[in-house]
Amino acid sequence: MLDATPLLRAYARRRLAALAALDPVRAQQDQLRRLLRRAAGTAFGRAHRFAEIARVEEFQRRVGLRRYEEFWRDYWQAAFPRLDNLTWPGTIPYFANTSGTTGAANKRVPVSGEMVRANRRAALDVLVFHAARHPASRVLAGRSLILGGTTALERLAPGILAGDLSGIAAVEVPFWARSRTFPPREVALMDNWEAKMDAMASLALARPITGISGTASWLLLFLERLAALRPGRPLAELLPMLELVVHGGVGFAPYRQRFADRLAGSVAETREVYPASEGFIAIADRGDGEGLRLILDNGLFYEFVRPADLGSANPDRRWIADADLDTEYALVLSTNAGMWSYVLGDTVRLIDRNPPRLLVSGRTTWSLSVVGEHVIVEELDAATAAAARAVGGTVADYAAAPVQPDEADPRGGHLFIVELEGARPGQEAAFAAVLDAELVRMNADYAAHRQGGYGMRPPQVRLVPAGSFTAWMRRRNRLGGQNKVPRVIADPALLADLTGFLAAGQSGH
Repeated sequence: MLDATPLLRAYARRRLAALAALDPVRAQQDQLRRLLRRAAGTAFGRAHRFAEIARVEEFQRRVGLRRYEEFWRDYWQAAFPRLDNLTWPGTIPYFANTSGTTGAANKRVPVSGEMVRANRRAALDVLVFHAARHPASRVLAGRSLILGGTTALERLAPGILAGDLSGIAAVEVPFWARSRTFPPREVALMDNWEAKMDAMASLALARPITGISGTASWLLLFLERLAALRPGRPLAELLPMLELVVHGGVGFAPYRQRFADRLAGSVAETREVYPASEGFIAIADRGDGEGLRLILDNGLFYEFVRPADLGSANPDRRWIADADLDTEYALVLSTNAGMWSYVLGDTVRLIDRNPPRLLVSGRTTWSLSVVGEHVIVEELDAATAAAARAVGGTVADYAAAPVQPDEADPRGGHLFIVELEGARPGQEAAFAAVLDAELVRMNADYAAHRQGGYGMRPPQVRLVPAGSFTAWMRRRNRLGGQNKVPRVIADPALLADLTGFLAAGQSGH
């Protein structure tokens, strides 16, 4: 296979020079103007007089914050699946199925042709940042393995398809890149996730794999499948050309040590990305944990709203020009697929201004606050990882849930169900003690409520056997692709489903 990395380096030089010259405020102003101009003739654009909007502040006055349900009810439901000139010009060709991590019904997120092309450009930026960090890279000398959903998309109407976003991306891979992607078409079409992983693992051992991308939890399962095929041999021998592991979709802190263990001896590095069904938002351009660089010139306009303001009639809406650093915001998007001032559901913290970089802190619906402690997912990830290290293990997966006051104990609290690799019997108490101490250290509200043990009970920890969460997700038909174990389970029915499944011993262990 011809090594195309020299072409990547030439492109990377031009792209990096353009990014170095990019003014964040002007870039976002330009993106908003282009989006408004493009959609001025749509039903949404006419209703909000897009043609008359010249400034960001005017856009914010005219276009209120919206969630998916409001777009669906007011603009899409009656015409679905043929959305023609409603919130974006032309007919929407694809719908990305969301993962449904909270137990709610799946949503169909519009994906326009412009969005498909923007996602391709963002994928190239991933390679640009990798090449910049590794001048001797040969990442395009082999194949890139995409650990995504099936490419057998659902046909909703003539010319209109739906499926996992990674499946849509695989279908839309440009012709010049098809020979450089993996798996082959017959495997990519498979919808049985476990059979697909087995097939990919066997084939990958005989291919020059230089890159792998997917959700962190599923990537680890894939690497374990590879190791099981060649017991005792390190990954550096199984995939000797591997140099880039691209992950996103879930917080990386609980998985960091497991990846380090799997990649020991390999030249491969991990690189985090922030792709959503609604748009490709950010990429790690520096080291692991040093923040993700916002993509400012690729069809998205970003706003930042404090989570407490989301229900306000007049929320304080910031953008790149005036958002504060180290403040938790709900991320709001306007996109080239026709979502306007859309509350994405993620919370972020900006940590750099020029260029803007952020850390994903959690979900607007994923926080623990039984008595006002307001613990976010970023803190949960860090605390569980620290507790695992303290007992000599690593977190395979976990979920946390609120514990309401009851007759036995008038204090509320938290339940942590943790799949801990390397755990020994009887470690729950030690794990819980470190977990509690870390949350006290990181979160002042939690510390205040835990002080003296009067306001909150200590965390309850349940360690479960290896494979428990995978078995639960399998039973719920949620394996693979963009499906994720929910970090916070606030729905009592979903928590009862998980605990009942574990109690029945149906995890296969």
